[in-house]
Amino acid sequence: MLLKDYKKKFIANLEPLFDPMESESFFFLILDDLHQMKRVDLALQPDFEISDTELFKWNEILFQLKKEKPIQYILGETEFYGLRFFVNENTLIPRPETEELVQWIIESQNKSSQEITILDIGTGSGCIPIAIKKNLSNANVSAIDVSKEALLVAERNAVLNGVAVHFIHQDILQTEALETFYNVIVSNPPYVRDLEKEEIKKNVLDYEPHLALFVTNEDALLFYRKIAQLAKHSLTPNGYLFFEINQYLGSETVSLLQDLGFQNVTLKKDIYGNDRMIRCTL
Repeated sequence: MLLKDYKKKFIANLEPLFDPMESESFFFLILDDLHQMKRVDLALQPDFEISDTELFKWNEILFQLKKEKPIQYILGETEFYGLRFFVNENTLIPRPETEELVQWIIESQNKSSQEITILDIGTGSGCIPIAIKKNLSNANVSAIDVSKEALLVAERNAVLNGVAVHFIHQDILQTEALETFYNVIVSNPPYVRDLEKEEIKKNVLDYEPHLALFVTNEDALLFYRKIAQLAKHSLTPNGYLFFEINQYLGSETVSLLQDLGFQNVTLKKDIYGNDRMIRCTL
């Protein structure tokens, strides 16, 4: 079967769920994964045929997409901050907003020539500490997660991207003190309230780990409070605390940090215009 003909069938099959442009983007991601071909390669080889075995693989992926399984989980990888990362159902899929958080951290530290210590809390796939370490060679980076399965993925990603990150299996809510002092502490903790589940798309709600996503309506800032309390005793002088936050709780999170004694609390919007990041100091 000609691949260009299969492409039409592929997009048509996904039309009820995805617009044609998104379906086409899926097609070319799969093309790269299965055949190591780019868009231009297919354009230059209009008579490229796929075997029955290859057709089976395409149809299997199409079937999973029709069940709204994220393409990143189907292919087992994604891109974040220009780097390749393995992902699976034990890790959240890294998002563009988190890339902005990483950029903010790097910009705050890239003028320092001395060794800096950085801790990421709730690391998941390891995308935050790995991207930071890749871009700040003078950083000594550690990362915590409560999930052993997530840490296995994070460790694999550190090897994949050729960086050294110290990974720690630890439940931050049960932690009474961090093991050392840090110039930067960062966290993208669970922050989606149960009441917001109806806003969550099926591909996220059905496949991404709820442990890393949701908090109760009654105490939505649980992780922020705990991490900020720990940071009060573990940030170096002039150290920074960074958070990715719930867009609906920007002012509440700012107030929490101010009440705990943090200063210069800066709330920053993401590329979509939503309150998404906070930076503060002691």
